[in-house]
Amino acid sequence: MVDRTREQLVEELTGPLLASGFDLEAVEVTPAGRRRLLRIAVDKDGGVTMDEIALVTKQVSALLDSSDVMGEQPYTLEVTSPGVDRPLTLPRHWRRNAGRLVKVSLKDGGTLTGRIVDGDEDHAEVETDEGVQPLSYAEVTTARIQVEFNRKEG
Repeated sequence: MVDRTREQLVEELTGPLLASGFDLEAVEVTPAGRRRLLRIAVDKDGGVTMDEIALVTKQVSALLDSSDVMGEQPYTLEVTSPGVDRPLTLPRHWRRNAGRLVKVSLKDGGTLTGRIVDGDEDHAEVETDEGVQPLSYAEVTTARIQVEFNRKEG
């Protein structure tokens, strides 16, 4: 039932959010006592501000109020932006993280760590100690941004 509700939410929210300039990155429905927690993550090029999170929260709340997708059981709505620990799974994730350090696990068992230079629909370019490496998304098992506390600009 939760998976069906999640699929319906994705269907219901994707179009209106795209029309407002946001990508629906995640939808999670979890039981929380007598209520449910509906957690929605949105993103856009350049990132999402707190004011935009508030705007999206109002928009999603209005959409859900006019729909029966959540049924009669009460729920709490939480709208967030994706965390830094989110895996890079779509081309837009790579593009939006240009300039950041990424650790990639490859299907051949190897790993690659470097800075994302650019990304398009099929591959990314990652700068490593050996230079800029083209990386096809088809080669990637997992990719995660690495948190840098003392990055030296230059």
